[in-house]
Amino acid sequence: MSPEKRYNHRILEKKWQKYWKENETFRAETGSEKPKYYVLDMFPYPSGAGLHVGHPEGYTATDIIARYKRMRGFEVLHPMGWDAFGLPAENYAIKTGQHPEKTTKENIATFKRQIQSLGFSYDWSREFSTTDSEYYHWTQWIFLKMYKKGLLYEQEMPMNWCPKCRIVAANEEVEGGCHERCGAEVERRNLKQWMFRITEYADRLLEDLEELEDWPEKIIAMQKNWIGRSEGIEIEYPIEEQEEVITCYTTRPDTNFGATFVVLAPEHNFLKKHLDTLPNKTEVEKYRQEATKKSDIDRMADGRKKTGVFTGLFVRNRLNDKKLPLYVGDFVLAHVGTGAVVGVPGHDKRDFEFAQEMGIDVIRVVVSPDGDKSPIENIEQVQEVAGTMINSEFLDGLPILEAKEKIMDYLVKKGQGTRKVNYKLRDWIFTRQRYWGEPIPLVRDEEGSIYPLDESELPITLPETNNFLPTESGKSPLAKIQDWGKIQGDIQKDGSVKLSKTGSQIFFRETSTMPNWAGSNWYWLRFMDAQNTKQPWSPKAEQYWGPVDLYVGGAEHAVLHLLYSRFWHKVFFDLGLVSTKEPFKKLMNQGLILAEDGQKMSKSLGNVVNPDEIVEQYGADTLRMYEMFMGPFEQNKAWNTNAAEGMYKFLQRIWRTFHEKEIIADACPGKEFQKLVHKTVKKITHDIEEFKFNTAISQLMILVNAMQKASHLPRNGATKFVQILSPFAPHLAEELWRERLEKTESITYSEWPTWDETLTKDEEIEIAVQVCGKLRGSIKAPADITKENATLQAKELENVQRFLEGKHILKEIYVPGKIVNIVAK
Repeated sequence: MSPEKRYNHRILEKKWQKYWKENETFRAETGSEKPKYYVLDMFPYPSGAGLHVGHPEGYTATDIIARYKRMRGFEVLHPMGWDAFGLPAENYAIKTGQHPEKTTKENIATFKRQIQSLGFSYDWSREFSTTDSEYYHWTQWIFLKMYKKGLLYEQEMPMNWCPKCRIVAANEEVEGGCHERCGAEVERRNLKQWMFRITEYADRLLEDLEELEDWPEKIIAMQKNWIGRSEGIEIEYPIEEQEEVITCYTTRPDTNFGATFVVLAPEHNFLKKHLDTLPNKTEVEKYRQEATKKSDIDRMADGRKKTGVFTGLFVRNRLNDKKLPLYVGDFVLAHVGTGAVVGVPGHDKRDFEFAQEMGIDVIRVVVSPDGDKSPIENIEQVQEVAGTMINSEFLDGLPILEAKEKIMDYLVKKGQGTRKVNYKLRDWIFTRQRYWGEPIPLVRDEEGSIYPLDESELPITLPETNNFLPTESGKSPLAKIQDWGKIQGDIQKDGSVKLSKTGSQIFFRETSTMPNWAGSNWYWLRFMDAQNTKQPWSPKAEQYWGPVDLYVGGAEHAVLHLLYSRFWHKVFFDLGLVSTKEPFKKLMNQGLILAEDGQKMSKSLGNVVNPDEIVEQYGADTLRMYEMFMGPFEQNKAWNTNAAEGMYKFLQRIWRTFHEKEIIADACPGKEFQKLVHKTVKKITHDIEEFKFNTAISQLMILVNAMQKASHLPRNGATKFVQILSPFAPHLAEELWRERLEKTESITYSEWPTWDETLTKDEEIEIAVQVCGKLRGSIKAPADITKENATLQAKELENVQRFLEGKHILKEIYVPGKIVNIVAK
């Protein structure tokens, strides 16, 4: 085979990547006369391990869409950057002694090299990292805007403290009371934290979900559940022989005649104030100490054995004047609801489990829909959802929803309760006692009063240090750098502080840093105007590019990242900084690409497949095509290197076809080939729009088979084929476009091919014929045959007549173009 007929992916992929880079082929123009399309990948965190073959799946999908939309006449913004602050880099610095800035830059370089090797059509002129001072200047600016709006406050919060690592561990990092990184037993310490009032936006975050029609239903459901809006009532239970009351929030006051106990969170204020007076002080104090070693996730875990201790006190249920024992239980959290729950074990499974462990009575006050009134003796009998009231005095006989309204009206009228809307959503802890994060632009004076820094002081950059280990007290490493933390300045008329070596007052910087969430909460807006040195983004850029038309990433970000991003965007809307209420119009989540052994790819398991190796051996286009062909985009799929090699062979077939066949400009293609080309263009178009990349590639394969069998390639059909191939295999398509089709401009902005609808319809189709759902034959018929004619033709089949003999036809079903089913008895 002559050299030009060999498919050398190494040469041609480097060739076109160099061309695209030098010509800035994918640079987006703000304010273009074209309609805009903004397609965005979720911000990657550049780890030291680099990419594995699972990472490019989402990037490939967005690139297909970006390339397709450019050819459809859109001005496309398709950017890439790096979310690079956070714990991994700092932990690595502690372990190795290398500064996190150095390792972060190295990691970014690795990620960028790997991503560029795959030919993604990013506008690299907009690239930035959250660790760039030019970027976090504006993150700090946003912080000040929100602080001045009253959305930030400082509060002492119980945190998971690891005494060995000397860090605060997230709930997710604590398992069995131990820090997963080092195995040390964690402590619960109260540390001052800056908090965001996200709860002020709870209703809007919930209501505006209804406008997100192009988000997956499961993501909408997860967001709703996390916000957790509920309508209920706070009921007061007086403590026997005391003047104190315990307030419990419940959404099921209709079951209150079945209440048999009340449980307090170990951190409840009543216990703090009255511990010394409790009859069972010793047991309670010991239990509270044990609870400090457990994370919230541990305490709330499904299936975990319920524990608790009796305080020795009783409260009174004023509905029926019964005494209820008052317990402490760690499955109740102080920051959820009122930090106290009333237990109705007959109608709440969690309460039933606790009652079983403590030997507490279980009372039935709801008859299940099947009429069961028997005593509740096992958890399967617990009636939580529907039924009719019994053993509940004036509520007896009412359905639970009607009973709920009646009892709430009664308790409010009697002054024993207050209607309340509650949320699972809690205000957001926004500080970390770490080094590698955005410094917070606040200072304290010598009396402890807090002031925002003047905007002219931004950006506040991190001081140099080689000691990244937090202090034993739990403060940030920054607290140890006194020449950075102690400063002079003057208070301005607007209440901010401007720094000066000759300032009249001494101030102390905030030494906690922002979490890595900060930089990823607004980055889509910076991409709109990444070179702006005067503003985080201009109104012109935001109004042209916003909102993001397509946002693609992993389902692991289904709650927190999306919730926090939506929250900040709504604050921006209120501040007049953006023109839309929601940041992301359409959301897609990709499934995982698993290792060949079916497990999640992991360095520790030794099953990671490096994309560099695949690109070197088979090429970037092969990797792109194979990952899109593996199966439905949103589903998990297992990697198979042999199958990837099969895709490489398919691309070789395309190459050979275009080099072995003569391309004839005026050739009249056979009618069947012409129809297949138009069918393929239509299907590829629809499949790209629907994220059905695997079936689109299947259709490409069908057309390639036909092209191989043809004596020559009609230029019009060959042109359409290369265009619809280009989003999937852009290097190969660009080479064929320029060298074999002799085009002078890049395929990137060529016009997406159209199709003739009449040529996509089959003149004659085959329709399966069933009798009572079982296949009995088939008929050939015009594509537009009616139900009546299809049924008549089906009944003429000898095999159909045999199975209908002596039977009465009940129903005739026709699925257009596919099936006739005659139901008979």
